Parts: sequence; C-alpha cells; structure tokens
Amino acid sequence: MIPVTLQPEPDDFNAEVRQRGRAWLVDRGIAFDDPPPKAADLPNYWSRSNQQLWEAYSGVCAYLAIYFEWGSGAASTDHFIAKSANAGEAYEWSNYRLSCLGPNRNKNKYDDVLDPIGLAPNTFVINFASGEISPNPALRAAQEAEARKTIRRLKLDSPHNNKMRAQHYSEYVAGDCSLGFLSRKSPFVHAEIVRQGLV
Repeated sequence: MIPVTLQPEPDDFNAEVRQRGRAWLVDRGIAFDDPPPKAADLPNYWSRSNQQLWEAYSGVCAYLAIYFEWGSGAASTDHFIAKSANAGEAYEWSNYRLSCLGPNRNKNKYDDVLDPIGLAPNTFVINFASGEISPNPALRAAQEAEARKTIRRLKLDSPHNNKMRAQHYSEYVAGDCSLGFLSRKSPFVHAEIVRQGLV
C-alpha cells in the first residue's frame, strides 16, 4: 500500500448517487450519520460510479497498489467507513476506495485498516527476495502496530501477493519491463525500487 490522492468526484455524482441515496434515507427516517437498520437494504446507487472510480484512480487498487483491467470484473467500490457504521457515507465519493475484490472482501466492515488516502509515505516496505510486505522499521510503535493490523486484515502478505510483487521486481531486473511501466502497473513495487535505490 502506498499513499493515494483523493480524486475529484464526477460531475454527475451528486445527482446520480449522493442525492438519490440521501433521499432514500430521508424517506425512511434514517439519519445520515447513523448506522442503517440493515446495511444490505441500502440501494447501491454507488454502483453508478464504479467505472468512474476505476477511471479516476487509473485502475490501481488502493490497497494492493496494482493495476487491473476494468474488463476483468475485479473492480469493486470499498466504502472505507463501512455502510453498516454510517448510512450517509455510503453515498459519499470521498469514502470510496477503488479495490480489487480480495482486499474489499477481507476488509469487510472492519475499521482497523489504515486509509491509503492520507497514508504517510513509506509506511510499508517490500523485501524483494520474497515479495513480503512489512511495516517500515522506522515507524513508531503505535504506527507499526496499525500497519501490521492492516497487513493482517487485508491479507496483503498472502503467498499470492508476495509472489506477485517478487515477480514484478524480477521482471524489472531482467529488463522485461521499464521503470515507467512499473509506475503505472505496479506502483508500490516502483516506489520501493526507487526508495531502496535499486534503479
């Protein structure tokens, strides 16, 4: 995971998502700041902006920091503040994180995950020999604990994810891809190559 910059909401987002969602909540007497009686009942107006979210963030998963094609069907909108915790945030662009399906499922309704938007640079580091991700040793104890919780919750250090990061680095070393390509397709690996002086 690397820092993500919040992108402007689409021009039609207010009309197509926010106002429709808020109207539904008002009709049922649900306060915007309250948990809904049943999160599964919230109409998924946010799905109208799914492709716009993918485009706004250049197809890069906020949690794995890898590019994935829209046509793969792997895109999902993660509500950083869970829908079950705050009804109004279900319809706020600033609460959406573009995510691959796996991290989104793993995060679920939990709130013990660091937010990629506003994340401090170099919070996570990669061991390129194994592809493993870990908290930066320079972090203070409390920050390190939060980073470890994030890794565990999202399963960022799963064997598949570790293999993927190691493979992206190996392809770069072998000359099979350029640093510029990695900056678009595997920006976490790119950032670590630069930070570790492996350019």
